[in-house]
Amino acid sequence: MPLPRYGFVLLPGFSLLSLAGALDVLTAAGSQFDAARCECLLLGLPPALPAGWPAAAGPLEVAARCGARLAVQPLGSAPRLEALFVVADGPCDAASPGVAGLLAWLRAQDDGRCTLGGIGTGAAWLAEAGLLAGLRATVHWPEIGPLAERHPEVLVSQHVYEIDRLRLSCAGHQASRDLMIAWLGQRHGERLAQVLAAHFGLERVRARDDRQRVPLTERLVIHAGGGGSAKLAEAVALMEANLAEPLPTEDIARLVGVSRRQLERLFKQHLDALPSRWYVSLRLQRARRLLRQSSQSVLQIGLACGFASGPHFSNAYRAHFGRTPREERSQRAAAWRDAAQDGCAAAGSPGATAQDGSEGGPR
Repeated sequence: MPLPRYGFVLLPGFSLLSLAGALDVLTAAGSQFDAARCECLLLGLPPALPAGWPAAAGPLEVAARCGARLAVQPLGSAPRLEALFVVADGPCDAASPGVAGLLAWLRAQDDGRCTLGGIGTGAAWLAEAGLLAGLRATVHWPEIGPLAERHPEVLVSQHVYEIDRLRLSCAGHQASRDLMIAWLGQRHGERLAQVLAAHFGLERVRARDDRQRVPLTERLVIHAGGGGSAKLAEAVALMEANLAEPLPTEDIARLVGVSRRQLERLFKQHLDALPSRWYVSLRLQRARRLLRQSSQSVLQIGLACGFASGPHFSNAYRAHFGRTPREERSQRAAAWRDAAQDGCAAAGSPGATAQDGSEGGPR
């Protein structure tokens, strides 16, 4: 039985790291579980040439942002694909040469069975092709605002990745690895996701609702719709630098040179929250990352995030996230605890295709 084919459309200036993250996961999955084996195809758009010019000689190549050039197959030569990912690392320029052909080809792949995905800013191209209406999607943070503005029909998020039915999308760099592990876990079972996390030495795979780490000034622009305040940025920076020992609102206002009432007005206007509420949210977001990524005790994490006691931390956490810190940590703790053992067992199982853990490249 032929292997399922996954295509990766590489657009000029794509991130080599983003592509490698996705391919690494797919090849590792195939080496561990026979059911996850696949064939990966690198695809590209032939260069636009003036009418009457002969086709360019030699293999078709696409240049990554780092300058490396990868050989690709023309889009038109691709066989039927089970999944297709657009890999891009810049804004979607609908006026670029050949874009109309690319968008038409993407629409032709939407047969109700093919999974369509965007890596980096790839989802912006899917949106331009009309393939994301009413669906959740994300892109690398610099393009979140432009995508939301150009395509209000798309439910744009700031999450690391999104999986919405047959549509996948993620931010750049290592987010492609998180997306692929989560997607393969859905397709082939959570055990495979655990094995892959152990294979890459990860304590955890980032969850879909993990937010991208957007620089402070950009985050304020996103929240404030372009009207971020310098005083507000200073106040939030002070909060982020003092999570373990929270500063009183009066002290923050004094340090940035405004009155408490002015500070509250800035927060309400741009972030729709009081300074104290925003501060607590920052501390709880930090606590959630520590609960998911570190081995510190719940009490240690609570104290490190500025909560006076275990009960105080637990009550605030439950009020914000709808579950206690212990429930947060216990959701996957048992499963991830023996992930390494599962990986070793899977590598030696009859269904494994490579017992030495070697990985193949794209074919």
